[in-house]
Amino acid sequence: MSCFTMHARDGHARAGTLRTAHGTVQTPAFMPVGTQASVKGVTPSELSASGVEMLLANAYHLYLRPGKDIIARAGGLHKFMSWNGSILTDSGGFQIFSLARLSHVDDEGYHFASHLDGSRHVFTPETVVALQEALGSDVAMVLDQLVPAGVDEVVAREAADRTLRWAARAKSAIRRADQLTFAIVQGSTYEGLRKQQAQALAALDFSGYAIGGLWVGEERSRGLEIVSVTAQELPESKPRYLMGVGTPEDIIDAIARGVDLFDCVYPTRCARHALALTSRGRLNLRNAAFANDFTPLDDACSCSTCGSFSRAYLAHCFRAGEMLAARLVSVHNIAMLVAIARAAREAITGGTFVAWRDRRLGMLRESVASA
Repeated sequence: MSCFTMHARDGHARAGTLRTAHGTVQTPAFMPVGTQASVKGVTPSELSASGVEMLLANAYHLYLRPGKDIIARAGGLHKFMSWNGSILTDSGGFQIFSLARLSHVDDEGYHFASHLDGSRHVFTPETVVALQEALGSDVAMVLDQLVPAGVDEVVAREAADRTLRWAARAKSAIRRADQLTFAIVQGSTYEGLRKQQAQALAALDFSGYAIGGLWVGEERSRGLEIVSVTAQELPESKPRYLMGVGTPEDIIDAIARGVDLFDCVYPTRCARHALALTSRGRLNLRNAAFANDFTPLDDACSCSTCGSFSRAYLAHCFRAGEMLAARLVSVHNIAMLVAIARAAREAITGGTFVAWRDRRLGMLRESVASA
């Protein structure tokens, strides 16, 4: 039985339900990032209250610290971090890519040095499957090889073909029937290569598919073109996940191109820099104008931060160096992205997605122009 049901379409935009061992996820959906089994500054109960149904943790970081054995003894990742919803674990390919000076790749897998203590390790498609099965996540990503923007097609093809071979090896290594496994389409910004890889991975019949290797230095417009090309080659009946993308504008534009799932550190990173996301753009709470502004961050937001605290109070906390400020704005920013995905779903279901998209993007563009 498929883990994904599509309920409505409006153009390429889709509204569906993803079923996991820990419940259902209504798509489109935004997943906050809990890299080390912790979404920075936000408790599981606050995530749940914000409407989060699924979050992301990172297998690379959890492998190094605290280690899969400790998490397994705790009863799995859900119990370890006290989260009852769904969890997707990334394979660690991006982290090894970002720490390229500490690693090298061959057909076996990634050979890398820990960024913590320099100890040497090897990730293969098989060991990454076993690692994520030990963690007990609901969705596990296969090991993939990323390349930076601007590489030539020969280099991009070599990495994409290796990712395809690794995906086949990963599928053969799966032992848990209660864990979904998603493959990852690579291919840099080469449309023909992306199409070939998507078709070949679709033939392997994974539970879902991710579009990886974008937003790593290419022009945003080109990234969106590649999302369109890739998404249309993936099975209609399977969920589609755009990895590492999470600004309001990017989420809305990618939903329009047929993407169902998103993750990014963006909302909590913005919060730590005093940036609040609103339906009319971003607010820099360090600006003097907010010192006497006693309105909530966003009048339309129902999060606990907007229900209790003013812009003036949050601006004061940032100026005073209070850690509460980043926590409160993190809760709000996550709630805003979850709300955007929910509103998109409602618009898709109601057949009004294009008008909704244009209105929301127009409001965000006006805020940038007036800033």
